[in-house]
Amino acid sequence: MENRQTSRLEAFVLTVISVGYLGLGVETIFLSWEGWMIPVIFISLVALLVINFTHRLSENNMKVLFFLYALMASFYHSVHRTSQFDVVVVTAIMLTVMSLLDRLYMLNIILIEFVAVMMNQVFMNYTDDMSEVDALLISRILLHAGAVICIYVFCRLTVRNRIAQKEKQLRGEIEANETKEDMDDFLSNISHELRTPVNVVNGMSRLFMNREQSEEVNAIHAAGLRLSDQIESIQDYTEIKRGELILEEENYMTMSLVHDVVTNYNQSNEKRDLELIVDLDPNVPNMMKGDIKKLHKVFKHLLNNSIKFTHGGGIYIKMTSKKRDYGVNLIIEVADTGVGMTRNDIAQVSKGMYQANKKRNRSTGGIGIGLPIVYGFVHKMNGFVKIESKRGIGTTVKLSIPQVIVDPAPCLSVKDGFSGDILFFMDPGKYRLPMLREFYKRMAVNIASGLGIRLFSASTIEDSERLLQKLNVTHVFTGMDEYESNKEYFEDLCKRGYQVAMSAFEDFSLDQGSQIKVMPKPLYGIPVVQILNNGYVFEDSDDKMDKLSLAGRTALIVDDEPMNLVVASGLLREYKMYTDTAESGAEALSKYEKEDYDVIYMDHMMPEMDGVECMKRIREMADRMRRSPVIIALTANALSGAREMFMNEGFDGFIAKPIDISEFERVMKHVLPSIGANEEGRDA
Repeated sequence: MENRQTSRLEAFVLTVISVGYLGLGVETIFLSWEGWMIPVIFISLVALLVINFTHRLSENNMKVLFFLYALMASFYHSVHRTSQFDVVVVTAIMLTVMSLLDRLYMLNIILIEFVAVMMNQVFMNYTDDMSEVDALLISRILLHAGAVICIYVFCRLTVRNRIAQKEKQLRGEIEANETKEDMDDFLSNISHELRTPVNVVNGMSRLFMNREQSEEVNAIHAAGLRLSDQIESIQDYTEIKRGELILEEENYMTMSLVHDVVTNYNQSNEKRDLELIVDLDPNVPNMMKGDIKKLHKVFKHLLNNSIKFTHGGGIYIKMTSKKRDYGVNLIIEVADTGVGMTRNDIAQVSKGMYQANKKRNRSTGGIGIGLPIVYGFVHKMNGFVKIESKRGIGTTVKLSIPQVIVDPAPCLSVKDGFSGDILFFMDPGKYRLPMLREFYKRMAVNIASGLGIRLFSASTIEDSERLLQKLNVTHVFTGMDEYESNKEYFEDLCKRGYQVAMSAFEDFSLDQGSQIKVMPKPLYGIPVVQILNNGYVFEDSDDKMDKLSLAGRTALIVDDEPMNLVVASGLLREYKMYTDTAESGAEALSKYEKEDYDVIYMDHMMPEMDGVECMKRIREMADRMRRSPVIIALTANALSGAREMFMNEGFDGFIAKPIDISEFERVMKHVLPSIGANEEGRDA
């Protein structure tokens, strides 16, 4: 807004000066003033216009140029004998227009010029014939001078008030920015400091849960996990607002991403009456490169937001891709049948404002920064976000994120030689919302077309039998409700040689001897392909390795917080590791000098010697002692880019506190080969 006002102001001043120069040229011609000034006037005007429209000067220099042009024009006009009483009019216009530029020195110079030209006019017109000087002339000169002085004082007061107002506004903006930065620093620092006690709560409650199950301990653990998520969200939000977000790109498998999303949803969602439909395009590249952690968080925030505000119906996730020169645009769509959003809500969220509807968030829980974080992450990844929503109907969030292709093969495919038709048995009457039926239909059709197989639907036993007689059906897919309503029929299909698969909750149990295959809800592409490939088991990039085994390994845990040592030791003992601890960098150096360890878990922020310095000293000791230690940063410093920072410093891995078990196992699986190599070297 301020830039627009500035450009309008400059345009007005330029217009006044241009009109003045044109008028000056015309007056020079008609009054037969200096003829050589006519081309000078028009060349000067053209030069001014060219300089202005080519933006060769800064805003401040352009204002000075405007002033000089106006000053020269008014001086040339005022030095002529015929302009005696025009000087007042020209000076008044000059004072009024130049006051808009908010430069007090310009007003002073204009007043000095007025005094000078008026004295020149008196000298030119009356020194030769003093008889023309009378009381009327003197009063007119004094009146004109008084008018100019009044205009000068008024303009000066106006400019001073405007400058004071701008300075006040600037101070307010500076104070607001400082307050905002202080608040961001506070949130960032407090979220960092809270990680240590939350790590203790989560770790200790998990240890108690492994020993003895109780509702109280489960509640403590669930509360700790929720607090951990909120701390992480606050940290992400402050990094986005401060422009400190850093991408950490790595290779990932599409099926791993979708599998993790479904698994996390099943673990966190308690609304069993809420349907989740996952529509994965089989032709999405098998492996891509991007920030997989932020993609996980994007899914988490979108799903959490949908779960909060969807009290019945379901959630639809669609993931597809569009090829581009740089790789693909990963297209993610999350739709729900919830309460929806207003246009004002969407506008606020798109601007990065938290709690688009504060009352709505208070009634459902959460801190209301999920969607702003999604916007921040996606924009940082050079993507875009689009929200479509209507109150009472639902919300659809569409994302497009550029990704690099690592393996262009389709993420889902049936084995070579597969032939046969697929029957999808679904009772549409069980879904009271037409949107749910449409979601399931879209998912089934997209899977079939992506895999290149023929899919047919049936809603009754009669429809099913008619299709079975006409087609080469090999597999029948159905739901838990349809199975329970027609149990004998589906069991008979198995006896007739058809492969029947049912989507059901994990705690659903079949009758003994049943040949029906159960696919845990939600139904999506990965388990469907497993069934079509005769029981082929999905494996992600981590599962293709040997299962995590740390039995007999030795570990040194370095942390200045005693409770963190208890938690980490308890976790590692669950994996049957032998653990030793050190409460400072100096103690860690002393212990490593006496004994070699398979893994060293190093905290970052420690007094006297931080984790980075301690790691480097251990590396120096290891070189002298011909050892090759694996050192992993185990720290509450989970700021964006922390992993890359630690890896660049020389760490072999990075695990953030509070410790996430899946992340811990993933890191350990990646460093295990080097651990094995170290042992072989020592044994040799």
